[in-house]
Amino acid sequence: MKNYAKPLAKLIAELNKLPGIGGKSAQRLAYHILAMSDEEAKQLADTIVEAKQNMHYCSVCGNLTDTDPCSVCSDPSRDRKTVCVVENPRDVSAMERIREYNGLYHVLNGAISPMDGIGPDDINLRSLLVRLQESDISEVILATNPNIEGEATAMYIARLVKPAGIKVTRIAHGIPVGGDLEYADEVTLSKAMEGRREL
Repeated sequence: MKNYAKPLAKLIAELNKLPGIGGKSAQRLAYHILAMSDEEAKQLADTIVEAKQNMHYCSVCGNLTDTDPCSVCSDPSRDRKTVCVVENPRDVSAMERIREYNGLYHVLNGAISPMDGIGPDDINLRSLLVRLQESDISEVILATNPNIEGEATAMYIARLVKPAGIKVTRIAHGIPVGGDLEYADEVTLSKAMEGRREL
């Protein structure tokens, strides 16, 4: 970043650390921020600081929230017999967008990954087990990501929960709507075959 003045180079470097933001996007964002009025730039900076200071994890489910318990956990209209286990708060947002699920959530804030040194004690798993013991939840839906870490996490949780007599289900994986079979990999096709249902 020899061609940039130090403050601009530093701003680009910080923006480049954000997920999904490459060098060109970081540069565009930096120039956009510099083109903002001082008031707009300060509002953006204040909003980031405010979100960082006021957001925390729900003491019940582990989702990001500004209230405790979060709006889902405190909503009396939610189905209290079902809990959907997800890896991160973004997954809760995705599930809520479909408007098909009306139960509770439990956010692990990670997944078991021995290669990265992340074990069961490093994710929000213990509180799930306590929660299941202290409530009358009858079904746990495992909605971890369909990758090696997500599958390992789902299998581990299933082995812990099934002996308690709680129904454990896994979200289906397979061919996306609008996808072509010829472009699907073997694992995706295999999961699609496993998850087939009668019409």
